[in-house]
Amino acid sequence: MDTLSSLADGFAIALTWQNIALALLGCFLGTIMGALPGLGPSNGVAILIPLAFTLGLGPTASLILLTSVYYGAMYGGRISSILLNIPGDEPAMMTCLDGYPMAQKGLAGEALSLSGIASFVGAFFATWGLIFLAPQLVKLALLFGPAEYFALFALAFATLGGVSSTNQAKSAFAAMLGLGLAMIGVDTQTGVPRLTFGEVHLYDGLDFLVAIVGLFALSEVFIFLEHRHGSADAEGKKIEVGRLSPPMSMLKQCTPTMLRSSVLGFVAGVLPGAGASLGSFLSYSMEKKLVDKHGTFGTGDPRGVAAPEAGNNAAAGGALVPMLALGVPGSGTTAVLLAVLLSLNITPGPLLFQNNPDVVWGLIAALFIANFMLLAMNIPMVGIFTRVLMVPPRILMPVVAMVSFVGIYGISGSSFDLLVMIAFGVGGWVLRKLDVPLVPVILGTLLGNTMENNLRRAVTIDNGDWWTLVDSPLSLTLWAIAIIGFILPIFLGKVVRARMHARRDEEGSTAD
Repeated sequence: MDTLSSLADGFAIALTWQNIALALLGCFLGTIMGALPGLGPSNGVAILIPLAFTLGLGPTASLILLTSVYYGAMYGGRISSILLNIPGDEPAMMTCLDGYPMAQKGLAGEALSLSGIASFVGAFFATWGLIFLAPQLVKLALLFGPAEYFALFALAFATLGGVSSTNQAKSAFAAMLGLGLAMIGVDTQTGVPRLTFGEVHLYDGLDFLVAIVGLFALSEVFIFLEHRHGSADAEGKKIEVGRLSPPMSMLKQCTPTMLRSSVLGFVAGVLPGAGASLGSFLSYSMEKKLVDKHGTFGTGDPRGVAAPEAGNNAAAGGALVPMLALGVPGSGTTAVLLAVLLSLNITPGPLLFQNNPDVVWGLIAALFIANFMLLAMNIPMVGIFTRVLMVPPRILMPVVAMVSFVGIYGISGSSFDLLVMIAFGVGGWVLRKLDVPLVPVILGTLLGNTMENNLRRAVTIDNGDWWTLVDSPLSLTLWAIAIIGFILPIFLGKVVRARMHARRDEEGSTAD
């Protein structure tokens, strides 16, 4: 009853004209970001962070804008998958398998509408899951001491690569790099400058937002400059959509698929490091085994579109659960959202629901509103979103660079921060060339100081005894999960990734 009362308070906050307008803007921009191949939710949110701060928005309004972008990008990723056979982001890869064959049969509009409805079902279920599961995790998190929090952060670093990581060693290197960057600045306990090289501007450490915009948004511009043709294959290509509403028989056939995939995707999203990619793959694989009796998956079966879309959107909502309740992001995009919260002087974790209930419940209510907006927007306006795919990258990328520079300078007013952002952009470009994931770098920069403080606090409380880190059943459990979560993808990751790509290649060639 308290939960529903808090949710009602959240709707009172979210249903203001400003917040409704921000949710609508975020949904629209997020769908466009998701539809453009290569950008995806992480880059979309990172690019628009400067906009939120430049507008002078408060914590609740900023989060409503950026989480609406997040949900919108998850919706938008399906558009290029279905129409061009080019995934807007990695979770949308499985949508190509049946979405593109449906488009080739002249059912592009029906596939787009069905995927929009499946996305709505998955995200709607995940938001309810967030409402009921996050407060329960908060009760568990109140049992945490400094040693347990240190183990929890270690678990986050160990599992963030997940099964989609191409190389666990590279993920570990990225995490260590992020932790090293977090050490830059004056030590809060000793007052000694660390890794500042005499540069006064670095005494306060690195700004999270500068690092994120540089690593994600600016590195995307550098990647484009390297491959000047960009998405030339899609450029100027006429895209036919056709009928926009799926028949009732198709919806009736796909409803059980959407419900099953939503549950599975949500569970995958809550697990640290699993994320929407795994939710999408597991949902598609499970449905193929359960209902594909006649081998129609991969040839344009509507259930093959509904399953991954419901799964990846449910996983996107599920990833918000550990971020809000524990302060540990469940995916790359939630790591970016975590940085926004910290920049607004709001600390996610067990006390967030107690200290900032207006932020949490206003955000959750806004997710419901954004979800209905996206459903209403994505079916009648799908023709507009498909035209975005014809925007030449040579026009798009300068806009991305302009938003990054103007936004960061508007936030800090420091030309030094612009130089740091460029340095991060070049570094992000180099890391992407080496297939080193960027999210662990961001996570290390975000959580490094908190992790260090908890380590120092735990050891100090126990008079310098390092065994205190494994002294309780809870910390032992977290360390065990961290070790298993790091080692397991080394053996299973290649198999899962190979199956994902093999299934796409095999069924894509069958469709051709």
